[in-house]
Amino acid sequence: MARTAPPEARRGQAAARMRHRVLTAPPVWRELLLVVLFYTGYTLTRIVLVQDGTGPAFAHAEEILRFERALGLDFELHLNHTLLAVPWLARTANIFYATMHFIVTLGIVVWLYRYRPQHYRWLRTSIMIATGLALIGFWLYPLAPPRFLHSEGFVDPVTALHSLGLYASDASGSLTNQYAAMPSMHAGWSLWCGIIMVRLATQLWAKILGALYPATTVFVILSTANHYVLDAVAGMALIGGALWVSWLLYMRCPAPLLVARAHAGHRLAQLTGRGASRSGAGSAAACRAGRS
Repeated sequence: MARTAPPEARRGQAAARMRHRVLTAPPVWRELLLVVLFYTGYTLTRIVLVQDGTGPAFAHAEEILRFERALGLDFELHLNHTLLAVPWLARTANIFYATMHFIVTLGIVVWLYRYRPQHYRWLRTSIMIATGLALIGFWLYPLAPPRFLHSEGFVDPVTALHSLGLYASDASGSLTNQYAAMPSMHAGWSLWCGIIMVRLATQLWAKILGALYPATTVFVILSTANHYVLDAVAGMALIGGALWVSWLLYMRCPAPLLVARAHAGHRLAQLTGRGASRSGAGSAAACRAGRS
């Protein structure tokens, strides 16, 4: 008759399995499917959310400008006119806004998966948490970007210079929600990329680019009149909070979460007829794996 391993040995084996799971990247096919499904849902939701007309979006824009003026943060208009004074730079900024948001973020995701798999899961989860929460902001607080506020003096450099850009055509504009400005995920995603490059890249040039990328992105989104200062602040704060929460969930296991997971595992074990001891050991192992 086979001998049953003692509880300490079973917990050690569970801890090793959990540690291996947390510090390795999941199968690539699953991640590709997850990215496609998540981004499709994100894009479709952005489109569906603009169903109540544009009135609230313009009212919120006036609120944002009043609040920024009260705080002395309303320098978007100055940046907008400064950029337009240098047409070649404005055209470059338009292309940057339309492309780098996706190219750099996707590149960082691939680089993480390939070269930093021990950090992939929690960093991938953090950007998904932040982006999912941003959808709530788009829904609850639709916001017209500054480039729509011609009465305030803002100018859209894409239309003014007949330049390439994210909303250069009516077709591209109709396929997106142009009133999903708060929070700015251009700013949020760029901070996510910058933190990863500064913390995890080994080459000095990559770290420097990582530090410059969020600053460049914020300059671009403000000077092209696509976002307000408060949009950028909200997007970056959201990413910062999501990184902290995801790090706790994956790398540090809080006691309340351990208790909740143990209860959930016990209930699931009762429903499926399996022993509850394995789920409790697995939860404890998860915490020890995160702390190691």
